[in-house]
Amino acid sequence: MQPRKPDVSWAAGKGGILPRSARPHRQSCLLLRGPSTGRSRSCWMCRSNKSPWVCLTCSSVHCGRYVNGHAKKHYEDAQIPMTNHKKTEKQEKVQHTVCMDCSSYSTYCSAFTSDRHRKRKLLENSSLNSKLLKVNGSTTALCATGLRNLGNTCFMNAILQSLSNIQQFCCYFKELPAVELRNGKTAGRRTYHTRSQGDNNVSLVEEFRKTLCALWQGSQTAFSPESLFYVVWKIMPNFRGYQQQDAHEFMRYLLDHLHLELQGGFNGVSRSVILQENSNLSASNKCCINGASTVVTAIFGGILQNEVNCLICGTESRKFDPFLDLSLDIPSQFRNKRTKNQESGPMCTLRDCLRSFTDLEELDETELYMCHKCKKKQKSTKKFWIQKLPKVLCLHLKRFHWTAYLRNKVDTYVEFPLRGLDMKCYLLEPENSGPESCLYDLVAVVVHHGSGVGSGHYTAYAAHEGRWFHFNDSTVTLTDEETVGKAKAYILFYVERQAKPGAEKL
Repeated sequence: MQPRKPDVSWAAGKGGILPRSARPHRQSCLLLRGPSTGRSRSCWMCRSNKSPWVCLTCSSVHCGRYVNGHAKKHYEDAQIPMTNHKKTEKQEKVQHTVCMDCSSYSTYCSAFTSDRHRKRKLLENSSLNSKLLKVNGSTTALCATGLRNLGNTCFMNAILQSLSNIQQFCCYFKELPAVELRNGKTAGRRTYHTRSQGDNNVSLVEEFRKTLCALWQGSQTAFSPESLFYVVWKIMPNFRGYQQQDAHEFMRYLLDHLHLELQGGFNGVSRSVILQENSNLSASNKCCINGASTVVTAIFGGILQNEVNCLICGTESRKFDPFLDLSLDIPSQFRNKRTKNQESGPMCTLRDCLRSFTDLEELDETELYMCHKCKKKQKSTKKFWIQKLPKVLCLHLKRFHWTAYLRNKVDTYVEFPLRGLDMKCYLLEPENSGPESCLYDLVAVVVHHGSGVGSGHYTAYAAHEGRWFHFNDSTVTLTDEETVGKAKAYILFYVERQAKPGAEKL
């Protein structure tokens, strides 16, 4: 049997195609016959046989970053200057930089990748100077941080930026203690994510907390939410891949899974205890959805009363449904109006959409009501009332509608107030609410740009400390209320106003 030919394609491995100046071990690598000699394909440090990598300088075998990271540690340890041997500075820098995967024979150059990371860091540090703006004649730092697009992840970025500007919701997660995902012998080690790990090794709450903490620190212009996106792939199969997704659908999945994880706790420690200790989220503000209340239901949770009347016998049926957001139809008479000034005639307003949602509606033949008195399905009417308003009112405008073959977008401009949205007339018992308890002020807007749900682009506007920002993935810019008011909103986030005089009503 002829000996295996050496791998000569290592220069085009995972670290990228390297220039000749970055191939210092080419001659010594070509002398290597096979991925390892003398020992089995297992890590020399932890004896793990998962993801073995061989150093092309000394032939030592270590586990990869998705196990215990000993291959990376071997490279880092080799960079420490050795006093027992006389080496040139150039030799010390390139020592033990190239390793090869024993399974796929692909190679990776740590020095080449480190240089790229250092260049990216220098670019980020230099761009911090561009995050300065003038307010009232004085220069201040633009502390807002963008989110990098990981491949059609603008739908996620827009929702994360919106939620990060809902102070009560954001502060709750930022104040949570960090979760140690490893215990026992592996405690304290850096955890690398891998798709072979089970769902018990990831925490959506923890990665969501880390992402919120990274925003508004001002230490970088953009943050990469790849760890959070990995967890989303793990627990939300609908969002795997890099296709464009619906931002509203993602928001609902995100809030639902945060709610479920907070209910059950993580690693046996229930985080609902913190909710009980938070005086700002009193029991009267809690709305239970699928079990015990969490910060999700305490802030976004409201209650609808669904009232159905049989048109034959007059029997009335009432049902109470909890909600985290309200999905509003854009009335059909406004669907041809595209921009604020394009056509004459009445303009569609948010109040028109709310009225359409709560008005009395006669159900059609496909939605006949099963009347318990008549013992059969009958024609009926339906009406919604809001029994309890949430602390944060999330309004979703239904801009996407299915036709026979595709999903069309309703591109109608809907006028919405930036402050003083009055919800009192939609309450079941408005007389029991205070004069200021039904007023809401806008805090964030998600906008879809484009013609279809499977294409286009998502951005977000959000208010922070009295200033409006436009979040377009990694780019964050200051904007004004006039620009925000002209946006074709897809999702609106309104925060309950604290009692203040002189409220402006819708």
